Amino acid sequence: MNQTQIDEIKSIIKGDVDQTDEMLQARSNDASLFEIRPTLVIFPKDTEDVKAIIKYVNEHKETDPTLSITARSAGTDMSGGSINNSIILDFTKYMNRIIAVDLVRAIVEPGCFYRDMEKATLAKGRIMPAYTASKEICAVGGMIANNSGGEKAIKYGKVENFIEKLKVVFIDGNEYEIKPLTHIELMQKTVENSFEGRMYKQLYDLILEHRKEIFEAKPAVSKNSAGYYLWNVVDDHEGFDLCQLICGSQGTLGIVTEITWKLVPVEPYANLLAVFMPDITQLSNIVNEILPFKPDSLETYDDYSMELAVKFFFDFFKSLGFWGAIKLGFKFIPEAMMIITRGVPKLILLVEVTGQDQKDVKDRLITIQEKIRHFGYKMHIAKDEGEADKYWRIRRESFNMLRKHVHNQRTAPFIDDIIVKPEYLPEFLPKVKALIDAYKLTYTIAGHAGNGNFHIIPLMDLDSPFSSDTILELSKKVYDLVHEYHGSITAEHNDGIIRTPYLKQMYGEKMVEVFEKTKQIFDPQNIFNPGKKVGGTFEDIKKYIKKKN
Repeated sequence: MNQTQIDEIKSIIKGDVDQTDEMLQARSNDASLFEIRPTLVIFPKDTEDVKAIIKYVNEHKETDPTLSITARSAGTDMSGGSINNSIILDFTKYMNRIIAVDLVRAIVEPGCFYRDMEKATLAKGRIMPAYTASKEICAVGGMIANNSGGEKAIKYGKVENFIEKLKVVFIDGNEYEIKPLTHIELMQKTVENSFEGRMYKQLYDLILEHRKEIFEAKPAVSKNSAGYYLWNVVDDHEGFDLCQLICGSQGTLGIVTEITWKLVPVEPYANLLAVFMPDITQLSNIVNEILPFKPDSLETYDDYSMELAVKFFFDFFKSLGFWGAIKLGFKFIPEAMMIITRGVPKLILLVEVTGQDQKDVKDRLITIQEKIRHFGYKMHIAKDEGEADKYWRIRRESFNMLRKHVHNQRTAPFIDDIIVKPEYLPEFLPKVKALIDAYKLTYTIAGHAGNGNFHIIPLMDLDSPFSSDTILELSKKVYDLVHEYHGSITAEHNDGIIRTPYLKQMYGEKMVEVFEKTKQIFDPQNIFNPGKKVGGTFEDIKKYIKKKN
């Protein structure tokens, strides 16, 4: 991108255009193991700016094929989905408003941080419950882009279940409101002689043509963020919901400018049971005995995460303040003593229930505790909200602590989001561990045991000339195992740079061709976030791994 182009963009928008080295470097990274330096960072002031930028890139793409647009909010993506080498469109500075909140819905812009939206919805006694472990630092635009899920997924599902409607700017540079349509409404759309009409018709025809293979390709798990969710677009009653395709598309089909969320009432009381497991052999059995009690969450983290939390609990000073962190530190004393006297349990299982009555919540946990007592594991019901929060903080902060405190190595999220049905875990997890252990890697394991979804984060020296080979080899072996157990290579973190080349391994060549046709319908010039979902290569993974030097 030359200076003339940059000056032209500055002249057509109201927002900020930044090409300083400091800003370009700051937007070269997200939470992935990659680094790509953009040529320009734009902070759009409003939807009109977004429209103008898309129109400009569309008009100039033929003369400058390097032009593209990657939408970005908080930059917490672990797959490399929010970085690219052309224009970064950052929504956090201006397009971060909470437009409206009532008892049914919240309307927000993509740069709004989830934590801010949550405060506004909690004030109404409501919540959007498909939040992530990173809910204190992530933004809602990224949650839509990745079809995020989190600790309450076994009760509420993922983001896809809480979208009422979206506003999206497509390749023609116009903003459209998309929402679920009846079959009659869809047919009315498809006969319109307009960009929107042609878009609906082409997508509907594509789904009809490949309907059998699309629905056969759907992973047999409760959560999936791999590929385009074409199986979600048409429902059993021939309704049509384009939101279900935009959700999880990582900004490769259009740019979301407004989100209308569905909200649910907040249960006033919550508590949890912590189960300290010496090994993982009984994990599936214990999970399957707990699930009939309909817990809100069934989360896990491993011994290394616990050790990090005890060792570095002073990290919490930044978020809690001095006395808050001191109080939390005292709450870690039992865990510190357990480590000293009995060693660290290999896995900690958190069982959370919520309800309208405090006694009922505790009684339900006691009932669960009695049900699983025959396993012989040490268990503890949290005494109060503060003690329960201690366990959640370990679960939510383990990845950040790992990133901050490990020297000479880096977190390398590349097999970080695999999922299989929970009943397969006794066979599956030991096989995964054996594959990783063969490479002598240190790693943490945390995840959503109730869904069979695990986040495995190895530590690696990415400056090593062998690191990229290890990543590619181990990924293939793990994903072969995932395929054997009919799972998904990503339950909620999405494809990005790190997994897009493996979609053919997961879905097969024909289904990837359908994904490519989907991209062609919405973005024939490959303007929106190229190399993600389709078109990514193994060479991209090698090329963009972040090095120290």
